[in-house]
Amino acid sequence: DLTDRARQIIAEAAQAVTSTGTTRIEVAGHADRSGTPQYNQRLSMRRAEAVAAELSRRGIARNQMSIQAFGESRPLVPTADGVREPQNRRVEIVLR
Repeated sequence: DLTDRARQIIAEAAQAVTSTGTTRIEVAGHADRSGTPQYNQRLSMRRAEAVAAELSRRGIARNQMSIQAFGESRPLVPTADGVREPQNRRVEIVLR
């Protein structure tokens, strides 16, 4: 589920896409290391898909988006296996 703050950030990204003439949007989902690697991979894809769906709802064409899931392989904050870290539970939106 997307929080109100997440929806606001996604709305700002969608507005930036249209105002800057961006042609490619990279949506990358991530997870912390609190689950199994397989579970975290699927979870990070669900996160990326949720953000892509909201971007699409805001008028961004799906064919402009590259959607990727990195699971626990690219942590923002390095942790030991099994450690919950909220900063690693994220989706990054990159405008190109």
